[in-house]
Amino acid sequence: MFGIGFTEMMVILVVALVVLGPSKLPEIARSLGRGYAELTRSMREVRSEVDRAGMSMEEERKIFQSPNTMVDKIMQTTFPEQEKEEPKPKAPDNEGDGAKG
Repeated sequence: MFGIGFTEMMVILVVALVVLGPSKLPEIARSLGRGYAELTRSMREVRSEVDRAGMSMEEERKIFQSPNTMVDKIMQTTFPEQEKEEPKPKAPDNEGDGAKG
C-alpha cells in the first residue's frame, strides 16, 4: 500500500500514537479510512466516465465513417476507374511557318 513497508508503517503508527495520543488515534484512523475509501470510489467513477466517453467517441467515429465508406463504394460502382490514356503529342505543324526552300 503506497509503497510503504511494514516497518515504515509501524514507525508512522508509533509517531502518530505519541503525537495524537491514544484517545484520538482511533478517531483519526477512522476518518482517514473513510477519506481513502471515498477517494478510491471517486477514482473508480472518473475512470468509468472516461471509459464511457471513449466508447461513445468510438461509436460516433464509426457512424461518421459509415457514410463516407458508403459514398466511396457508390462512386466506385458508378464510375469505375478506367484506364487513362495519356494524350499523344501532336506532330508539329510546318505548313504555316513561312520558310519555304
